[in-house]
Amino acid sequence: MNNNIYQFSANNNVGEPVALSTYQGKVMLVVNTASACGFTPQYAGLEDLYKQFKDQGLAVLAFPCNQFGKQEKGDNNEIKDFCDLNFNISFELFSKIEVNGESTHPLFEHLKSEAPGILGSKSIKWNFTKFLVNRQGKVIKRYSPTTKPADIASDISAIL
Repeated sequence: MNNNIYQFSANNNVGEPVALSTYQGKVMLVVNTASACGFTPQYAGLEDLYKQFKDQGLAVLAFPCNQFGKQEKGDNNEIKDFCDLNFNISFELFSKIEVNGESTHPLFEHLKSEAPGILGSKSIKWNFTKFLVNRQGKVIKRYSPTTKPADIASDISAIL
């Protein structure tokens, strides 16, 4: 099986399929997000990272998920409105997905198998788990929800 993420696609927040091959040649930061989480202010940090590095080839991909404490109750429109109103994000926001369990989105199955968590755990523990993907589409690192986006800047810079 191909070990890059370009084989996957996901629906954007208006339900249109987006092939991840669209991002070929870019560095990607893929994040499962939620609007009502203690880590929600990380949207601002993700936007800062995106603004800082987008001209050098960074793409930030946010995937809302309601599997952790039911902290993403809204539909795709409500989530987009929340992000626009509170954080004015300019990076890609996708449709709500599941990142654990039987209905896990195939992209997140791949991310979790390529970059397992602590002690080899595959499951995602909480909102705002982040995956860094290099320009070749290979998953190179998983970051915990507590890792602030600013703390990833040096890793992003190193592979851009």
